[in-house]
Amino acid sequence: MKIAIYFKNKRIFLNVKKLSFIGKVFGLTFKRKSTKNLLFEFSDDKLIAIHSIFVFFPFLAIWLDSHNRVLEIRYVKPFTFHILPKKKFRKLIELPLNDENKDFSFFRRKRKDLNI
Repeated sequence: MKIAIYFKNKRIFLNVKKLSFIGKVFGLTFKRKSTKNLLFEFSDDKLIAIHSIFVFFPFLAIWLDSHNRVLEIRYVKPFTFHILPKKKFRKLIELPLNDENKDFSFFRRKRKDLNI
């Protein structure tokens, strides 16, 4: 499915795979770097941590509000135990840093720009 997100007054379209409950439990764990972008969607705002244990490649975690506006972006290295966003969120996109997503490198140009 395609989703429009809003980042710094720009609308960006991403192809994502919406996850079921079981999919949300595993996320990118044990997946290959060439996997699809994953969308975690929740019925209400959450403040929960993620991890990258048994994720063997870096990815971007993109937290969104209920209107798909970017709240925070973090570069996540493999085998990181605890990543907690600063604000409650409604959706999370895990974007693997692979060839398919090379056009989205502007998300991580400057690390200081990632924490909005």
